[in-house]
Amino acid sequence: MLYRAIGVMSGSSLDGLDIAFVEFQEQGGKWNYEIIHADCYSYTAEWTEKLKNAINLSARNYLLLHTAYGHYVGEQVNKFIETNQLHYQVAVIASHGHTTFHMPASQMTAQLGDGAAIAEKTQLPVVSDLRALDVAFGGQGAPIVPIGEKFLWSDYDYFLNIGGIANISVAGEPPSGGWAFDVCPANRVLNMLANDEGKPFDENGEMASAGKTDLPLLEKLNSLDYYRKPWPKSLANDFGTDLVYPMIKSAGLSIPDALRTFSEHIVLQIGNDLTALNRRQVSTSKKKLLVTGGGAHNKFLVKRLAELLMAENIEVVIPDTKLVNYKEALIMAFIGVLRWRQEYNVLASVTGASRNSIGGALWTGQEA
Repeated sequence: MLYRAIGVMSGSSLDGLDIAFVEFQEQGGKWNYEIIHADCYSYTAEWTEKLKNAINLSARNYLLLHTAYGHYVGEQVNKFIETNQLHYQVAVIASHGHTTFHMPASQMTAQLGDGAAIAEKTQLPVVSDLRALDVAFGGQGAPIVPIGEKFLWSDYDYFLNIGGIANISVAGEPPSGGWAFDVCPANRVLNMLANDEGKPFDENGEMASAGKTDLPLLEKLNSLDYYRKPWPKSLANDFGTDLVYPMIKSAGLSIPDALRTFSEHIVLQIGNDLTALNRRQVSTSKKKLLVTGGGAHNKFLVKRLAELLMAENIEVVIPDTKLVNYKEALIMAFIGVLRWRQEYNVLASVTGASRNSIGGALWTGQEA
């Protein structure tokens, strides 16, 4: 069976709206995919500020932004369809939305981007609110990408996405596999530090590589309570923006030293978790780690990670640029297809929910 779907993803790093048009082929339970078209539409300064400050709005203004952002996403999808001449080819759109509040302990998660507004703009079926049902069932609602990794990249052992937040997932089933969780803040804080130097980001990690590690700050960061919590677990954006970033700034370091220290923190936290996971595995053969997300372009960060994981016999693999940049948008499209097929698309084994779920609200935008 062939499915053509669009996946839409807005990450916590606020670099823009990722949109991917993907063809999925299912035959006998085996899935293959091809990213036909993909693009990232950068946010204007106005939209960046709106999304960044959404958590501070009144309930009324938050809901108005939720609707406005849904219309905006729909407009961007229409632009993408027009640019790539995809009229009458898209079966379903799956939009992750932009995460604002994430409080799984209270069984609540919120992503901006009203699915009804997207459906109205595009006149196509739309799947949104992808995490809500898992959270209602007591899960973390995150990460949700392991369902795609399970079916689309079975030849890898571990998966690392370095976005605004770094997260890891493990192929297989518990107890040795089937894990997925957020590791630590990543690009969002790195970008905030680079912004302080007047740059949008630290290209290739060059500023970090020129800095020196501040050991007292590194120890303080590594001692945060979150890192002692068991899996599964997940992070809200404000852990990085409201806790970690102020801690780094209060140390009074130069920007290169701050970037170097926080980069080492990211590498150590990822390394600690992968080491613990690797030692749960029955097989001691060489493992492969697929690294995607914006942080995969940070050559310094990837080099340090590869050096650290060498002792664990884990090979760091950076795939082609299209997959690095659009893996999450691709998986959103896949989650939308599974929702369309009425099949489980969120795994309780990785989120901690009471059961697997068929997540996502379906909005039928086209006429009957």
